Amino acid sequence: MRRRPNAHDDVPPPVGGVITGIVVSPRAPGRFSIIIDGRPAHTLGLAAIERLKLSVGQSTIGREEIIAREEGLLRTYDRAVMMLAARGRAAKDLERQLVRKGEAADFARLAVERLRAEGFLDDESYARSFVRSKSAGAGLARFRLKQELGRQGVDRAVADEAIAEVFEEESVDEVATATALASKRIRSLRDADPQSQRRRLYAFLARRGYPPTVISTAIEQATGASDEDSVPVDD
Repeated sequence: MRRRPNAHDDVPPPVGGVITGIVVSPRAPGRFSIIIDGRPAHTLGLAAIERLKLSVGQSTIGREEIIAREEGLLRTYDRAVMMLAARGRAAKDLERQLVRKGEAADFARLAVERLRAEGFLDDESYARSFVRSKSAGAGLARFRLKQELGRQGVDRAVADEAIAEVFEEESVDEVATATALASKRIRSLRDADPQSQRRRLYAFLARRGYPPTVISTAIEQATGASDEDSVPVDD
């Protein structure tokens, strides 16, 4: 079986020698290049440099593995930060995505633990933000929201609490939301016969997680609503 490429496959083996310079990295803001025997060998953060007590004139022979590990941990952490900057994520989802992109599993786990400790990764806050966005924007119902959060690795109790809090704060009425969704959707189904319209509306709302009783009520109200009565809701 072909081995899956790893993000660290292109990293040269640890180099041992004498540290001849520690300079600001030109490619990684806030990081430092460790120059060994006149050549850039590693990129580390200040905390790691201090923790390992690295200094100019010091030999790294016998410490190659630990320095390389620190570099790998930092690279995975920096990648995790960039992914979080792009969009919010649940902790387990971020860890899975890091491994999927080729990061070592233990590095991914430690990066996530560090981000949690620093307060940059919080499943409770993420779940509330996700529920607020998807319930208002996409019109997802409680059941579908819980499914989506579960797929991302959010604990069931955390998801339940986030959904309850947001729905209460936003006074979410699933019947009203489902009816608005159906009213908007029906505009694109005007050429279909009534039975086909109802069937398609049912499937449309079911995919968003609404229970049968809510769907039936929403369809009944939407099919009798005029365009002027419809409330625009994002599909």
